[in-house]
Amino acid sequence: MSGDPLLEVKSLRLSVRTDEGLAQILDHVELQLPRGHILGVVGESGCGKSTLARAVLGIMPNRAVLESGEIRFEGEDLLKLPDREMTRRLRGRRIGFIPQDPYLALNPVFKIGAQLLSMLRWHAPPDLRSESDRRRRVLSLLRRVQIPEPELVLERYPHQFSGGQRQRLMIAGALACSPALVVADEPTTALDVTTQLQILTLLRSLTEEFGIAMLFVTHDLGVVAELCDAVTVMYAGQTVETGRTNEVLADPQHPYTQALLACHPDRSGALLGIQGLVPSPLAPPSGCRFSPRCSYAQAQCSRRTPRLVREAPGRFVSCRLADERQRERT
Repeated sequence: MSGDPLLEVKSLRLSVRTDEGLAQILDHVELQLPRGHILGVVGESGCGKSTLARAVLGIMPNRAVLESGEIRFEGEDLLKLPDREMTRRLRGRRIGFIPQDPYLALNPVFKIGAQLLSMLRWHAPPDLRSESDRRRRVLSLLRRVQIPEPELVLERYPHQFSGGQRQRLMIAGALACSPALVVADEPTTALDVTTQLQILTLLRSLTEEFGIAMLFVTHDLGVVAELCDAVTVMYAGQTVETGRTNEVLADPQHPYTQALLACHPDRSGALLGIQGLVPSPLAPPSGCRFSPRCSYAQAQCSRRTPRLVREAPGRFVSCRLADERQRERT
């Protein structure tokens, strides 16, 4: 993964004001996504991965407090852009979005054609200025995402489609304006296993065909293994490990990544959980946030937040153990 990244998140810290106090949702998050690659962001529920995805889209939580950091897309810091500028130039145009729940994403009272064509009217590139051009574009994408009889589909309503078909419609909408980046927020969670595989296969072929980069949020390491070129593992708002998918899954270096993989049953059917609970963002532990649940933890782990250490080309780990390994090498 060489060259300047299409998307780069640097030291992102974001909190949210609540009635109980300030909730620390993201804490020094780091990631890089090159053009044409798929990066999986994985972690337990509540780790901040969906908040990160929405921050890339410029959709901040209510009462959000941006404490520090950058989100650079094509070299431009998105955090410095007003919402109107994000809407006019980037969101829906250069950055597409595939939502988690296809049942909620489409308006039930409007026909599919009206909704997809509306997206293009707002964000159409220069070659799609006429209604006939936009219609041809939509029909072409519906065929590409394997929706049969696309001309008839434009005249139907969302309730006339299954969950898998609705998600294909959302994928077509996300690609309509030829984006450079697509943010996918757990787009297969609401689907059955067979349909999940079909959607993952489709996403892989589309990113290769159109040269699109994808930020793919999921809690499922099996999905990461099937789809993603690289993976960033998050825990309690922090980046704990990142690298090429095959390397991270074959030889995880952070204790949390190791524990996540151990949660998948082996051939004997044995299933191991992670002791303890994910900390509340209202009162996260000091230092390494995984230390209260980590079998390798020492006193120093709770005193100092570990930095991301380069273990190998493209491979970074945030852990005291990685620090010690680096000192041994030097």
